[in-house]
Amino acid sequence: MNKPKIGISIGDINGIGPEVVIKTFNDKRMLNQCTPIIYASLKTLIHYKRVLNIDDLRFDKISSADQAKEGKINVINCWTEDVDIKMGEVTETAGRMAHISLDYCLNDIKEGKIDAMVTAPIHKKSMQLASFPYPGHTEYLEKESNGKALMMLCHESLRVALVTTHIPVSEIAKSLDKKRIMATIDRLHTSLKVDFGIERPQIAVLGLNPHAGDQGVMGDDEAKYIVPAIKEVKRKGIFAFGPFAADGFFGSSGYTKYDAILAMYHDQGLVAFKSLSFGKGVNFSAGLDIVRTSPDHGTGFDIAGQNKANEESFRNAIYSAIDISRNRTQYQEDHKNQLKPSSKRSER
Repeated sequence: MNKPKIGISIGDINGIGPEVVIKTFNDKRMLNQCTPIIYASLKTLIHYKRVLNIDDLRFDKISSADQAKEGKINVINCWTEDVDIKMGEVTETAGRMAHISLDYCLNDIKEGKIDAMVTAPIHKKSMQLASFPYPGHTEYLEKESNGKALMMLCHESLRVALVTTHIPVSEIAKSLDKKRIMATIDRLHTSLKVDFGIERPQIAVLGLNPHAGDQGVMGDDEAKYIVPAIKEVKRKGIFAFGPFAADGFFGSSGYTKYDAILAMYHDQGLVAFKSLSFGKGVNFSAGLDIVRTSPDHGTGFDIAGQNKANEESFRNAIYSAIDISRNRTQYQEDHKNQLKPSSKRSER
């Protein structure tokens, strides 16, 4: 197979993003898997290479993704001016550079110049200072591409998706209804088939309240809209089950029996996910017409520049981007010549 072109946005230059990117591709075997294109600044990367005492690493400067060479670590200079790198600090400059890198990378994937994008972590406050009007990557990508984003954390066979993402806990219950849950289950089901190649995926749906409401004793949200949503999608042929109480579901290893778990809100799903796989997981933005993954950690300001960051999650994000990109291509190839039922009838 051709090596896919993977675009990499550098993230916050004051955090561990540049470090995990450099450490990932310091392993030359990675270049056998893909052709990386880093959207950043050659000066910034060389600065971090020196900080990490890595000498035997070469970057290939290009002006367009079309010029990317296999077997090289390709770099597109998104800015040329000298920037003040303040490791471990929140700055407007770092937010602005992260935004520029992200825009360059997204533009190229929308134009078909790269096959997938992997985003190094951004810091929400730095992005705010740089007038970035979104809570995070997921919301930005949904606005700037086609589709409805579904945040999914993945590690091996463990996949956790979220109905709601970056909203205050006080707003979760009023943000949920049957229609939203059904639509999210449907997007998750489609992604499992298209992006992961699972023919008949089985989805576990978590409740909202403790003990999944305990038959109304601890809340009626399950009875009002979660149970009806599950019943409705089952009628459409989707294998969805629940609602399950989150604590017992994860504590008893119930999650191992399903292809994916749908959590109602951020911490309900991600506390369990990160407890089981922290430092190894991948954040995948399902539901979009582009492929985007990222590591499951943040900017790591407390260890920035100290050569302590573990690159495993970022490396796994690269692997996932490659696999998902190829799965989508294969799915489209397998289904593009299928005749619709009406066509078959007309031919008879």
